[in-house]
Amino acid sequence: MDQEFAWLKVLAPDLLEVVKQRYQVLQSIYWLAPIGRRLLAQELNLSERALRTETDFLRLHGLITASKSGMILTAQGEEAYQGLTTIMDRLLGVRSKEKQLSQVLGIDHCLIVAGDSANLPKVLSDMGKLVNETLDIILPRGENVIAVMGGTTMAEVADSLTSKLAEQRHLIFVPARGGLGEAVNIQANAVCARMAAHTGGEHRVLYIPEHVSEQTYKPLLAEPAVKEVLQLVDKSSAVVHSIGGAIPMAKRRNMSAETIAMLQQKQAVGEAFGYFFNQMGEVIYKIPRIGLQLHDLERISSVIAVAGGSDKAAAIKAYAQLAPQQTWLITDEGAANLILKGVTL
Repeated sequence: MDQEFAWLKVLAPDLLEVVKQRYQVLQSIYWLAPIGRRLLAQELNLSERALRTETDFLRLHGLITASKSGMILTAQGEEAYQGLTTIMDRLLGVRSKEKQLSQVLGIDHCLIVAGDSANLPKVLSDMGKLVNETLDIILPRGENVIAVMGGTTMAEVADSLTSKLAEQRHLIFVPARGGLGEAVNIQANAVCARMAAHTGGEHRVLYIPEHVSEQTYKPLLAEPAVKEVLQLVDKSSAVVHSIGGAIPMAKRRNMSAETIAMLQQKQAVGEAFGYFFNQMGEVIYKIPRIGLQLHDLERISSVIAVAGGSDKAAAIKAYAQLAPQQTWLITDEGAANLILKGVTL
């Protein structure tokens, strides 16, 4: 298809530019709706007159509608936007960027959605939909145990999964590790429950506090309910997790001021699975929790890391040095562009 695009650019470069511009107008309305023409023109760096020409065309063809609060996509417009995403990714060079990012990070797969989730919350929803599509491709038929971490990104992913994922599959969602010191609705137990509800699968819970002493840790491993879940975690065919910025994650988990100061002093940039690491990928602090450890990921056939936003670029680049080769990174242009430019602290 790349050759066909090349010939189209030779024969009708103006046509492709029109298609790209109208798609980008649709995309921006999808992200920012409801939005007025003046603000949208600023967002797209177009004159209001040029934008009016495009929005009049889109409205005439039933793809957008406007009211006093601004422009939004119609149902037909959203269907057109979603349906064009794959081919427009090719036209806008996203696929070649994905290959380049995989090479830079040293992992097998990178998938990039348009936009920057640090500024556009809807981009996170697009990443969640891509997780659903990816799992549908890589999960075998039959029983699948999917180990899941918690967090705001994972909660968004949970709401993007669909019942299509459970076709010819028996899905069991389990917390990848013990409880986090976070809001209940974004803990791994809650995320697993939401994933099960959206797909029609099952879920298990693992009620273990964030910090446990060795005296508490060993008896917990003998508890039948804990053992059952940990045995399922060991059988996981896939893991889905996010990557966080080190200091925001430490603060969100109410870690001590002394620990946060230590992380800052040692220049921690990222966190995953309770491991805090610097830009060289060196682990500098670990929260002792029950469940999957970083080294366990090597034996799991499918590992999906979901993280995007320009504010996560340094964390993603650092984590890639710890990630197993078979990782699928699902990210956005906000993070990918900075990494490819050589993000530094």
